Order: sequence, then structure tokens, then C-alpha cells
Amino acid sequence: MLMGKNAIITGGVRGIGKAVAEEFCKNGANVMLCYKSNTEAAESTAKELAKYRTKVELLQGDVADADYAKRVIERTKEVFGSVDILVNNAGITNDKLLMRMTGDDFKSVIETNLNGAFYFLKEASQVMIKQRYGRIINMSSIVGVRGNPGQINYCAAKAGVIGMTLSAAKELGRRGITVNAIAPGFIDTDMTNILSEEQKTGTLAAISLGRMGEPQDIANAVLFLASDGASYITGQVVCVDGGMSI
Repeated sequence: MLMGKNAIITGGVRGIGKAVAEEFCKNGANVMLCYKSNTEAAESTAKELAKYRTKVELLQGDVADADYAKRVIERTKEVFGSVDILVNNAGITNDKLLMRMTGDDFKSVIETNLNGAFYFLKEASQVMIKQRYGRIINMSSIVGVRGNPGQINYCAAKAGVIGMTLSAAKELGRRGITVNAIAPGFIDTDMTNILSEEQKTGTLAAISLGRMGEPQDIANAVLFLASDGASYITGQVVCVDGGMSI
């Protein structure tokens, strides 16, 4: 499905990013995995992906640093030859009620989740415009659509990702580039594992399918949007949430 395509995945060594990387490699893509600090997890993921016999490379850095995005794009072109797919997946949380949230609490999440996605979107799109081909998938969140108490910073960033996705889709469509967003719901990852059982139970009650999602559920949607089967889909926000948003 992605044979010979070259992809960049930010936050690509754990959780959703890792699941996406595996789907991509399984379907023939080479992947550049971006990660910030967990070298052990990065090396372990790369080792696991080696069985698919596609090219896998790791590049450490902070997506909130615009220069890192430039380095990733240049390195990807150097080792793979092109940049065909970008998955903006890296993200952090710093949950607090509005009354207790500091400016730094707000800024740190915006810088990683929104600014970081912008830096990679900008750098990758410049290559894709010259190629007249590209698939960009930005990871938003269902709370970017609906809001959530205690997550004003995170919700603002993820809502911003949606606005950025829609605008980029309008700008880049005539260059053969699709830009879409995925809004995951309650997914079983490190981010949700910190919640109490009471919080999990309350959230599950709002999900039509009655279960948490798995990283694989998101990876399946990303794979489709990255494929030629989605060549006429752009500017969309796909809620993969088990019916949480209805």
C-alpha cells in the first residue's frame, strides 16, 4: 500500500506513533522516527521494525525547536531521497485547572503540540510542493473539538492543529498534497494510563462502543489517509473515538 514511500513520524517510538510506524513498515514504507528523550524506547522500536526489511532511521530532538524540523527534513531527503508522508504525532500534556495553570504551563504545551506541528508542516510541505505529491496527517484530539476541563492548554493546541490542517489543505491541494487531521478519543497510551480508575470509568460511560481505543485503531486510520486510496480526501478531521463525540 505504501511501497517505496518515505515517511516522517514525530513522536514515533511509543504509543500511537509506534503503531503507525509498524503499519507503515508493514506496508512497505521507509520511516524516519523522531523522538525527544527515550533513547531506549527508540532503539527498541527500530529493532522491532527491522523485521519488515524497510529502512528505519532515528533522529533525536525537540519538535518545539524549528531547527530540528529542518534537520529532520534534510536527513530524510539525504537517506531516503524524498519526503512523501508526514505524521505530526508528537505531543505532551500538562493538565491543570485554569485557576492553577501558569503561563509556562500553557506555553510549553502550545510550543510542542501546535508550534512543533507547524514547523514540520512548513518544512515538509516545501519538499512536497516541488515533488507535487504529499500526504500530511496531523494528530489532533477529540478534546480539540469538544474541549475538556483541566486541559485548556492541550485543547487550545489541538484545536489549533485543526485550524492549521484546514488552512494548509486549501493552500496545498493544487500541488498534489493532501492534509488531514485525526482526532483520537480515549486511547490506551501512557497519556491515559496516569488517570485514576474513577476517571477511566467515567470516560468509558460516554463511549458508544464501551471500550478504550487502542493505538492500532489510530494507526489504521493514518495508514488509510497516507495511502493512494485517500487521494481525494483532504481538509478533513476524522474522529476515531468509538462514538465518544456523538
